[in-house]
Amino acid sequence: MTILPSSMPRDFTCWLTWFIVLVMILLGPVCKSPSVLSTVPIEIWQSTLDPVSWLGQVWRWRWYAAWWQVRHWINELERWWVLAVRLWGCRNLVEVIQALTRQQVFHYLGALPVLLAMLKGLQVREIVNRQCPTHSPVDHGAVTLVLVLNRLMAPRPLYKVMDWLTTTLLPKYLGIAVEKFNDDRLGRSLDALSEHLPAIWAEIQQQTLLHYKIDLSILFYDLTAMIMAGQYPKSELVDYGFAHNTPADDPKVKLGMVVNQDGALPLLFQPWSGRTADKATVQTNMQHLRQFLQQQGWSASQVLVVGDCANLNSELAFAYAEAGLRYLAGLAKLEKVHRELVLAPSNQQFERMPLGEGYWGVACEVPFTSKGQTMIQRGLIVRSDPIRQALERKRQQDLRQLLIEIHQVKGKIGQKRYRSEAEVRQRVATRLERSSVGKLIGVQVSTTAQGQIELIWWIDANALQSARRTEGRFLLVTNDFSLSYLEMLRLYRQKDAVEKRFEVCKQELKIRPLYVHSDHRIQAMLLINLIALLVYSLLERQAEQHGLCLTTRRILDQLATLQVQEIEAWDDSRTWSLYETAPGQKLLLMQLLLALDEKPHAPLPTGPFTRRLLPAGLPRSDGSCPGIPSMSTR
Repeated sequence: MTILPSSMPRDFTCWLTWFIVLVMILLGPVCKSPSVLSTVPIEIWQSTLDPVSWLGQVWRWRWYAAWWQVRHWINELERWWVLAVRLWGCRNLVEVIQALTRQQVFHYLGALPVLLAMLKGLQVREIVNRQCPTHSPVDHGAVTLVLVLNRLMAPRPLYKVMDWLTTTLLPKYLGIAVEKFNDDRLGRSLDALSEHLPAIWAEIQQQTLLHYKIDLSILFYDLTAMIMAGQYPKSELVDYGFAHNTPADDPKVKLGMVVNQDGALPLLFQPWSGRTADKATVQTNMQHLRQFLQQQGWSASQVLVVGDCANLNSELAFAYAEAGLRYLAGLAKLEKVHRELVLAPSNQQFERMPLGEGYWGVACEVPFTSKGQTMIQRGLIVRSDPIRQALERKRQQDLRQLLIEIHQVKGKIGQKRYRSEAEVRQRVATRLERSSVGKLIGVQVSTTAQGQIELIWWIDANALQSARRTEGRFLLVTNDFSLSYLEMLRLYRQKDAVEKRFEVCKQELKIRPLYVHSDHRIQAMLLINLIALLVYSLLERQAEQHGLCLTTRRILDQLATLQVQEIEAWDDSRTWSLYETAPGQKLLLMQLLLALDEKPHAPLPTGPFTRRLLPAGLPRSDGSCPGIPSMSTR
C-alpha cells in the first residue's frame, strides 16, 4: 500500500471512508439479502425430543447470512480502498494504467492463427471426429490438431508435447486443460486414428481440392527411407534393406509419396517395409492413383506421372499401358539393349540437339519386351555437362587419395607384413577394392634380380576414357508422344519436388526417428506428419501465388516470436492484444490470412482468424481489440 503524504484533504477523506465502513458494519445485520439467503443451504430437522423450536434455527441462519454479506462488503470496500490509495499517488497516465492493472501475461502465439486457419479450412478436426467418434471430453480431432501444430512449430516426442502446449494459447482455444494432453492420451488417439487412415486422408484431400484450385495434370512419385530408433521385434514395417544414402545395417521404414507439380502438395502416401524394393511399389501406387483420380473426377489419361530410374522396367512399362496412365521416367541401364542404346551416340550427335544449361540430347526409340510382347516407347538420351564436371572433380579427388595410399604401401615394403610379393599384392588389392576408382589403376608387383620387391602403378587410359564416355548420360522414356524433348527434360528435372518434400519431413517436421514402437502408431504418426506437410506446402503455395516470396520455414521463423498480451484489470475485466517483437509481424500475419482465402477481397477485413483463437475480442490490424483499448507497455 502506498503511504500518502500528510495533508488535510487526504486525512479527511480517509477518516470519512472509514466512518462509512463502520456505519455499514453496524447497520449490516438488519439488512436483508435475498440472493444470499437463497444460496445458503438450510436444513430443517425437528425432533419430538428437541426442546428448541425450529424458528430459532431459521433466525440463526438469517443472522449468519447477513453477517456473511457484511464480510463480503468489507472485503470489497477494502479492495476498492487499496485501489483508491494507489490511484491517489499516481502522477501521470502511465502510473494510472499500472495501478488499474492487476496482472499482465504474455502467451506464445507464433504462426498459430495462420496454421489454425488452414486446418480449419481443411476441416481436419471435424473429419477426424466424424471418422473416430468418442465420448471422451478430449476428442481425437483436438489431439490431431495439437500433434499437427507441434510438428509444424516445435516437433517434440509424445511425452514432451504437453510441455510445449503450456506455452501456447491452444488450451484456451480448444477449451481443454493442458493436463489432458498427456502422452497416454496421445497414444490412445494414435491407436484410434490407425483404424481409419485411408478414410481420414481421403476426406482431407477432398477438402483440399474443394477449397483450393489444385492442378493434378502432372504428378511425381518417389520413395524415401526413414531410419528407426529402438527395437521393433513384432513390427512388419521396420526391417533391414537397401536404400540410397542409407546404411543397410540400420532398421528403416520406406515411405512412398505422390505430389503434384502445382505446389508440390502430398496427395498420396503409403508406408512400406524397409526391405521392399522401389520397383515393387509402382503397380500398387498405380492402383491407388487411379482410385484417387476417379474420386476427384479426373481421367487417368489426363495425368502424367513422373518418376526416377527406379520406377521403370519392361514389366512396368506394360503395366502403365494397361492402367491407361501416361508416364515419364528415367530408365536404369539394366538390359543389354538399353545399355547399348545409351552408349551409341557420339559427342557430335549430342551437339545437334542443345537442351539448354549444359544439357544435350539424342532422340531414340526404346524397345520393351515382356511375356513375349514388344512395345516401342519414345526415348531421349541426355548428356549432362554439369553432372560430368561434378563426377570428374570427384574422380580426381579419389584418384589422388588412392595414389597416396599406394605410395604409402610402397614405403612400407620390407617391413612386417610387407616382405613378400603376395603380402604387398594383397595390401594393394585391398585399397583398390575400397576405392571407387580402383578399376582405373593398373598395378604390377615383382621381384628384381637383387631380391628387392618392386611396386609399379599407372592409370589405365582405356578404362578412364570408357568411364568418361558413359558419365553424365541417362535415358528418359515416355509413352506420351505429344511431349517435346525439351518438355521431357524439364519435367524430369522437376521430380526433385518430391525429394524436397522428403527433406522437409526429415529436417523441418522431424519425421525421423519415430518415437513410437507399434505399426499402428507408426502409420498414425505418418498421417500426422503428412497432414503437417500438406499444411506446410499449401502455405508456401498460397504465399507464392499472392506475391510473398517466402518459404514456409521463413514464415514460421518470422512469426516465431509473435505473442499475445493478456491484461487483467482490478474489476476482473480482460483485454487481449497482439504483441510483436519484430517489425512487420502483424502485417505479415494479415497478408497470410488473406492469401489463404481463394476468394478476392477488396479492403483488409476488420480482423483475422484471431477471433477464433483469442478468448475475447477480435484484434484489429494494429493489434487492439474492438471496444477495449490496447494497454501495451512496450
